[in-house]
Amino acid sequence: MNYKSHNFFKKIALLSTASLLFINCRNANTDTAKAEGTAVNQPNIVLIMADDLGFSDLGCYGGEVDTPNLNSLAAGGLRFNSFYNTSRCCPSRAALLTGQYPHQAGIGQMTMDRNLPGYRGRLDDETVTLAEVLKTAGYQTGMVGKWHVSPTEDLGGNEQLEWLNHQTEKETFSDLDTYPTARGFDKYYGNIWGVVDYFDPFALVNGTEPVKEVPDDFYYTDAIGDSAVAYVDHFVKEEKPFFLYVAHCAPHWPLMAPEKEIKKYEQVYDAGWQKIREERYKKLIEKGIFKGDTTKLSEFMFPDLDWAKNKDEKWDSRAMAVHAAMIDRMDQNIGKLIDKLEATGQLDNTVILFMSDNGASSERPSQYGIGFDRPSETREGEEIHYPVKKSEKHLPGPETVMSGIGPVWANVANTPFRYWKARVYEGGITSPFIIHWPNGIKERGGVKSSAAHIIDIMPTVLELSGAEYPEEFNGKQIDPYMGNSMVSAIKNAEETTINETLFWEHFGAAALRKGDWKLVKLDANAPWELYNLKEDRTEMHNLATQFPDRVSAMQEEWNTMAQETDVFPN
Repeated sequence: MNYKSHNFFKKIALLSTASLLFINCRNANTDTAKAEGTAVNQPNIVLIMADDLGFSDLGCYGGEVDTPNLNSLAAGGLRFNSFYNTSRCCPSRAALLTGQYPHQAGIGQMTMDRNLPGYRGRLDDETVTLAEVLKTAGYQTGMVGKWHVSPTEDLGGNEQLEWLNHQTEKETFSDLDTYPTARGFDKYYGNIWGVVDYFDPFALVNGTEPVKEVPDDFYYTDAIGDSAVAYVDHFVKEEKPFFLYVAHCAPHWPLMAPEKEIKKYEQVYDAGWQKIREERYKKLIEKGIFKGDTTKLSEFMFPDLDWAKNKDEKWDSRAMAVHAAMIDRMDQNIGKLIDKLEATGQLDNTVILFMSDNGASSERPSQYGIGFDRPSETREGEEIHYPVKKSEKHLPGPETVMSGIGPVWANVANTPFRYWKARVYEGGITSPFIIHWPNGIKERGGVKSSAAHIIDIMPTVLELSGAEYPEEFNGKQIDPYMGNSMVSAIKNAEETTINETLFWEHFGAAALRKGDWKLVKLDANAPWELYNLKEDRTEMHNLATQFPDRVSAMQEEWNTMAQETDVFPN
């Protein structure tokens, strides 16, 4: 990184606190609470979220991507093989921040307001965030990266394109009282909306101020990483613990990465879909993530496809190479953060949690085209292509091509499972989950099979920090969190039950896990399917016709939970 870029991120660290003064009304009554009574042994908490990361993309989860830093965290900590998300970006972030199911938190679908309980497109007023709670326990708080829980307006026509294409000056990208700085974060640098151009992001802010230009060598994953390091430098000056939420956009589409990173993988995926998938499964078993007798490799979802006959081999191989490069670069920046924690003497007393917001994505940007958070041209006026057909003229990687890995590679990225993001089969909702905590984890390098969910992060953080979850906050009655603490499962060598029952709904896709049994359906019009996950983790044997009474009972329980969590607004 050159001198210009280095100073850019130093400036971010210095300015982000000052830019909050007029918006921090929500935090005003908690700034000094308990600050003087902070316990000496309170750990720092660093929460890292990847975006659209496949279950087996990381090296420590069987993948071929070079991820030495995350591998190191796994070797010195714990991995989970049954950690669940909500299957989509913004609902997972809402659940993570609040400990509530996404509909309860206000974001049952996306960030557009449907004027219905559960579908307001923003965090509900009856929620409290991790940052808000931790501030009451004396924590410093900061966030970098993707927010995606503020309401967004779907503009139309030329007005929209001009807005997205940096042709007009933007002072706000949503209501300021929904920004991170209004929900407990002292410092924030990142994108308010969802999709980004990695070389020139839309909806980028520092605190509440729009970032109107970036350095010539800007790459957003590096910006997130460097800002996180700068925040740690700032935090360690105080005799108080800190909470840092690092929300990477990688490897969410568009597939964009520096060319030198892509070259590391330019021949890796020439082996093709089936071969990579088989190799990943073999490594998952070798690494002890799963046992081969209960977790078989699910059938390839595209049996009619043959890589040897693939006319788009160059495009497809390149697409996955860019996906890998984006993960590699994210891991490098996580390494910078680990190094900074170690250099400042904070690593041993820092709990690092890593996860993904959903499984790998089957989406192709061409199915959406220009609009919403997808621009038509770069800042310099170059056309951005949304290739409908795979052409060597528009290969993935540069800023001028908006593309994704598509459903076939998504099936591979989520090995050993079926399906992908936005579906609630295991491939859509199972996340790699790593926890690293030198002062708290004794049995290191192990794999936990206890079923856990992103709603469990709130109670886990409460127990780790000693913070108390409020019944009332800023004059609002606060709904209770839904999750359970993972601390006992983390500290104890034996398996510990965290959740007996877990629930999902997203655009009609629905599921209920009760013990080892899972009820699931593809969409609102599909029939319910039933699987015994203890014997069939990859959902290959539908037992619905064999156990109709169990299906009926679980369906009734799903309906009850759907009513209680605002899936069906009253």
